[in-house]
Amino acid sequence: MSIPLKYPCLLMIVLVGAISRSAAAADSPDERPNILFIMVDDLGKEWIGCYGAQGIETPHIDALAAGGMQFENAYSMPQCTPSRVTLLTGQYPFRHGWTNHFDVPRWGSGAHFDPEQNASFARVVRDAGYATAAAGKWQIDDFRVEPNAMHEVGFDEWCMWTGFEEGNRPSAERYWDPYIHMRDRESKTHRGKFGPDLYCDFLIDFMRRHRDQPMLLYFPLALTHTPFVNTPDEPDAQSNLDRHKAMVRYTDKLVGRLVAALDETGLRNRTLIIFTTDNGTVPGIHGRRLGRSVNGGKTKHSEAGTAMPFIVNAPGMVPKGVVTDALTDFTDILPTFAELAGGTLDEQYVVDGHSIAPLLLGKATDTPRKWILAMGGSPAAFRDNRITPASNYDDRVIRDKRWKLWIDSQAQPEKLFDLRNDPWETTNLISSDDQEAKAARDRLLAVIEAMPDKDAAPRYRRNPAQEWDKFDYVDASQKEKD
Repeated sequence: MSIPLKYPCLLMIVLVGAISRSAAAADSPDERPNILFIMVDDLGKEWIGCYGAQGIETPHIDALAAGGMQFENAYSMPQCTPSRVTLLTGQYPFRHGWTNHFDVPRWGSGAHFDPEQNASFARVVRDAGYATAAAGKWQIDDFRVEPNAMHEVGFDEWCMWTGFEEGNRPSAERYWDPYIHMRDRESKTHRGKFGPDLYCDFLIDFMRRHRDQPMLLYFPLALTHTPFVNTPDEPDAQSNLDRHKAMVRYTDKLVGRLVAALDETGLRNRTLIIFTTDNGTVPGIHGRRLGRSVNGGKTKHSEAGTAMPFIVNAPGMVPKGVVTDALTDFTDILPTFAELAGGTLDEQYVVDGHSIAPLLLGKATDTPRKWILAMGGSPAAFRDNRITPASNYDDRVIRDKRWKLWIDSQAQPEKLFDLRNDPWETTNLISSDDQEAKAARDRLLAVIEAMPDKDAAPRYRRNPAQEWDKFDYVDASQKEKD
């Protein structure tokens, strides 16, 4: 708008009006919620009280469920790396390429999570004006090679266990004497400290320092992953099972500490807390749920390995005391955070997920989902100087609210379960003549057949070769011949 100088009074009115509007905008409170995303490492429903776990107490987690929304049908991926990249990118492993497990600090070989070629929920939220922080376990970058990887992916500050860095024995420790990487500091061992306490302390300090602006706090706990260790509260636990139980109880304690800090800082009523886990419990650790013994389901496509706890709580925002059968999976995290934060999704990236924000905020009674999917596990392969999927097509499971279809590595239907009547997946109905079963099989198979018939490989600019790399930079097929 151009204003002629012969109207100076009008110019003054326009300028004063613009300044007044800017001042009003600056003074008005930001109504967008803080987001605290808590993700436990290796823990199934059989260890969470509100999901029917027996022989364990998780009062702080249960309180979140009682005061918020508890999902019955929420899928992660079956193993660590596929889950973590899926929730960051909003894409399924068949699209982002990390269909297999791969510890970048341990195995290197040029691979890493490349933020220039992948979306990230943290970057979307930070670009929308949020202060962002992460603490706990990352695993998909080697901080020796990329000390600013966390910033590039979207975090302002971080306090991360480095992961087990090949050739650096102290880095193996995530619990006692943890080896931690922080912004603008060299990674180092914190003698006599318990890592989970440090990660939690860091997030509480961050929320206190940034209480006047919207925040994203990402807490991928180191707990309850092996090795089984004694916690500060239970130093005398002896067996692996007893130590595992102690680690679960300490996880619950940390959740309680974070909630108490939100109360103390006056942030509780405008903070949306999401509690979940990245996959099932490690096999060999048996919990008891709803009257049944449950073996840990990590790496498996059973519900014990894929259908994870998922609880959302925010007094005054999220409806209270709701147990929902709504469908959601980890691809929904990025679009949900974007909607909550008022962020913009980059059109160059395909997003497989859907925002579930309307359901969380009580503005809808269901999610847009007709199905959810889980896939991924086993070690990755190294071919042509790149990390690639171990197979061209990873087996997977797809389900709706009632039916679950297992797909094998040849993209063929393998098992079908009626989860409403058979929640423990004991009776395979793939060859059933029942019309409902056949219709469900065909419906879910049609979704699978619309997906690519070959899984993508991870997208990254290869990091320079390092002396600690697991694989030599030669063609893997030639190595096998040698």
